[in-house]
Amino acid sequence: MARESVIEAVQTDQTDQTDLTARTESAATGVRAGRSRFGSNFGSLELLVVGMVVLLVTRQLVAGWVGPPWLEAWAAVFVAICVQALPFLLFGVVLSACIAAFVPTSLLERALPRNPVLAVPIAGVAGVVLPGCECASVPVADRLIARGVAPAAALAFLLSSPAINPVVLVATSVAFRGQPEMVLARLVASLATAVVMGLLWARFGRPEWLRPRSRREPSAGTGGWASFRATLEHDFLHAGGFLVIGGMTAATLNVAVPRGLLSSLAGLPGISVLMLGLLAVLLAVCSEADAFVAAGLSGFSPTARLAFMVVGPMVDVKLIALQAGTFGRAFAWRFSGATFVVALLSSGLVGWWLL
Repeated sequence: MARESVIEAVQTDQTDQTDLTARTESAATGVRAGRSRFGSNFGSLELLVVGMVVLLVTRQLVAGWVGPPWLEAWAAVFVAICVQALPFLLFGVVLSACIAAFVPTSLLERALPRNPVLAVPIAGVAGVVLPGCECASVPVADRLIARGVAPAAALAFLLSSPAINPVVLVATSVAFRGQPEMVLARLVASLATAVVMGLLWARFGRPEWLRPRSRREPSAGTGGWASFRATLEHDFLHAGGFLVIGGMTAATLNVAVPRGLLSSLAGLPGISVLMLGLLAVLLAVCSEADAFVAAGLSGFSPTARLAFMVVGPMVDVKLIALQAGTFGRAFAWRFSGATFVVALLSSGLVGWWLL
């Protein structure tokens, strides 16, 4: 009897220990779940917003501080590029998130022909109807490729959308008032560059040059708005980081390039076209504003200023950084280099024809 009592006491003690362990694990699980819920409610996107607010407030507090002239110029260019590009980048990632969450793959497959030779011109012309900066076109093109659109067509859209949309064409007509031939020349040269690059990719592009994308399409059980928010946060933070890198690079080059070098080369016909093409790459002016910069370069020929406006929305340092972060460095250097050459040739031919 005593032996049975001892055994029963031991079993009771073991049961109590098991219950205590289970309660401890349950409490730990609850803590981890609470942390997870907190992390999902206050994640990286919210931290970025708070950081931007702090940066703006701090900038106002130290507005009276005077530093070296080169540092002030660098900061002014960097802030101008980021502030100018950020709304259009946000527009692009919102559109990208809408495509990922709400546009069925079958619709995209029906919208464009399967033959790249036919799909590329249609995608290039589609850029006319979508206002957006080059920063916006990268996440949109990335999402189109993810949803089954041929890369050649998506890349043609990437180049045409920031170059020939209505906002850009109206801005060009205002900057070059009384010169409608400049607006027409920009439209023709930019569309020709986008279509030629799309066709070149369809003929010579290799799938391995496009880095395997880390993102994943939303699962079948994921709700539309949940997918929208997740895609928006991922694409905005990913592209925004490379926008900052590109803005820093552009600001550094803007300060480092001597102004006298440009004025000394303005009178050389062939060299001036090349120089303004390179200047467009380095300055990284948003496509909605580059026409006013080009109009101010009155010492250069109309063809050289056309090259500035054609190259800028397709190849600049911040766009190269965005493409490298999205598609991989192997793609960015090859595609940007080829686009630069095609844009210069297109500008030269159209400028000789229309200007």
